[in-house]
Amino acid sequence: MGLTHKSTGINTFFAELYSEFSSTEAVIALAGNPNTGKSTVFNSLTGLNQHTGNWPGKTVTLAKGFFKHKGDHITLVDLPGTYSLLANSVEEQVARDFICFGEPDAVVVVTDATCLERNLNLALQVMEITSQVILCLNLMDEAKRKNIQINYEKLQRLLGIPVIPTVARNKEGLDDLKAAIHAMAFGEEKPSPKIIYYDDQLEKALDELKKELEASFSTVINSRWLALRLLDGDIALMKKIFKYLSELHN
Repeated sequence: MGLTHKSTGINTFFAELYSEFSSTEAVIALAGNPNTGKSTVFNSLTGLNQHTGNWPGKTVTLAKGFFKHKGDHITLVDLPGTYSLLANSVEEQVARDFICFGEPDAVVVVTDATCLERNLNLALQVMEITSQVILCLNLMDEAKRKNIQINYEKLQRLLGIPVIPTVARNKEGLDDLKAAIHAMAFGEEKPSPKIIYYDDQLEKALDELKKELEASFSTVINSRWLALRLLDGDIALMKKIFKYLSELHN
């Protein structure tokens, strides 16, 4: 699982993270918009088994904790609350960099069931980076109070990833979330996330770039996502990505 390749990343943060939890067998990132109850999910899953630390060179603090399920140790990293991964803020940059370079065994995206449409933007962005995604449909009690009904089984089919309804403050659904995390982290769950397709001209450009990237790197980062970022023209991110890939291959 997540400990076999972390020390080769672009900085020592990941190695330090995993050394804190020497028995860790899987590492899970917890992402989500602000005010979705993400921290409540984190606290409910990890209890008192928590540490905090600053992201290297940033003022952003990450909370790290762990829990056990079926005898296996699972580390949970609570990423800063963000609305997207386009790195318009330091918090977004930290969340994106951890998902890209930390190589978590799964990413749990916590959403607010009362404003799901807005929250799904982040989930879809994460799904472009990794297939290892779980959608936590939190605040289901608030949705019920507002007469909002969500067919989460249909949503699961549409997205191609596990969708787990929860009320984290009452610990409802957290056993199901633990089970989904364990199944994905240890290879029992093989999701097939929905791929977002663009117009023909853009798809043609993406295909050409993907071939070049795959020929140059046996990349651990999704080549389609890399191609999209190249087309975005985010030079700072691309320098970081290629530095990371170069370190992996040296």
